[in-house]
Amino acid sequence: MSQVQKNVVPIVEGLFTWPSDHPRLIGSRCPVCGSVQFPKSSVCNNPECDHSRPPEEVLLSEEGTLYSFDIHAYDLREPFEYHKAPYAIGAVELPEGITILARLTTTKGLRIGMKLRMKVDKLYEDAENVYVTYYFEPAEGGESR
Repeated sequence: MSQVQKNVVPIVEGLFTWPSDHPRLIGSRCPVCGSVQFPKSSVCNNPECDHSRPPEEVLLSEEGTLYSFDIHAYDLREPFEYHKAPYAIGAVELPEGITILARLTTTKGLRIGMKLRMKVDKLYEDAENVYVTYYFEPAEGGESR
């Protein structure tokens, strides 16, 4: 019996470069005020900006710093039943000056201030597709600042 090759697809198009050997999160930067957003947007989120020009797409840094995290000790129900406990969610500060939320690849050894690196990995699969999303994992050395 032969196995069916499944398509590997992003959970949401446009969150990160895909397919890619070195995926990056896709954000936007306002050319007027410099405000950075993730996910990317067609309008600046800074209420003090004059909004005279639309934001430009930017690729965000692959590494960040763990600002805060929580370990979820419960499984989610449909339609998110693929989130099996325990799993960690972190607020990750990026060098671009924004903090984003992301699943973390581990619940062990997490420390505020540790260095993290973005990666793309499987979230879940169905009969046709393997759905991937972005995660952050401890960077090699992962030292606190």
